[in-house]
Amino acid sequence: MPLSPPRRPSPAVAVCALLLAAGCTTVGGSADRAAPARELSAAELRAAAVADGDLGAGYTVTVMTPGHGETGSGGGREVSDLPVCQPLLDAVTPAVAAGGATAPPGPGDPYAETDLSVARAADPQGGVYGGLLGYRAGRAAQLQSELEKLFGPCASFVSSAPPPPAEKSRKPVRTRHRLIRDDTPTPGGADAVTGFTLTSESGSVVLAQRAVVARVGPVLAVLTTVGVGAEPAPVPDERIVRQQVAKLRAAQAHG
Repeated sequence: MPLSPPRRPSPAVAVCALLLAAGCTTVGGSADRAAPARELSAAELRAAAVADGDLGAGYTVTVMTPGHGETGSGGGREVSDLPVCQPLLDAVTPAVAAGGATAPPGPGDPYAETDLSVARAADPQGGVYGGLLGYRAGRAAQLQSELEKLFGPCASFVSSAPPPPAEKSRKPVRTRHRLIRDDTPTPGGADAVTGFTLTSESGSVVLAQRAVVARVGPVLAVLTTVGVGAEPAPVPDERIVRQQVAKLRAAQAHG
């Protein structure tokens, strides 16, 4: 599947991105909580998304309906030469079924999801895309642990994919991927944080995706940026990360 320009991550990207992180640079528990945080309803999760007023002047937040994001060029599934890295590719370039439908959710998928984007007037290239994912019965912590298993095997790997339907005469597309751990501080209120950059190169096209995955009780907040070509993916705005974590923790503490 040829690499495409920056786009809003689809819900499939947000869900599966939790399986593709490059590394947990700082994982620590908050010692000031005596009881586990409660699960948020779908409505509460949406209400807990960071808003313009939480960030201050110059920020614009758009909360989006899951299922309405772009999913790429419509080619076939991208297949890794290393099976352990397949969840990573399914996250970055999710396959779309006939009629545009994505695969139905499984038992380990989130029970609720809210997608959002944050733009900042002072930094037009630093837009942040996010997904808030609510899980049941310790699944968020389990996923956080599974991220560690991808550090070594997925540091560098190659994938192949059939060309888009309109270009069936072309040969399969080969893409080289690099997964790098990023130094990411743990914001106050988070149980754990993961920072990574995934770079994908196919011919002269280079796409970099940088992400912060913060676990707040049973919720995983995935905040990402994109860079194309020689332009690196910027660090997700720390203010957005901190405020989103704080708002999730506050929502879990009430009700």
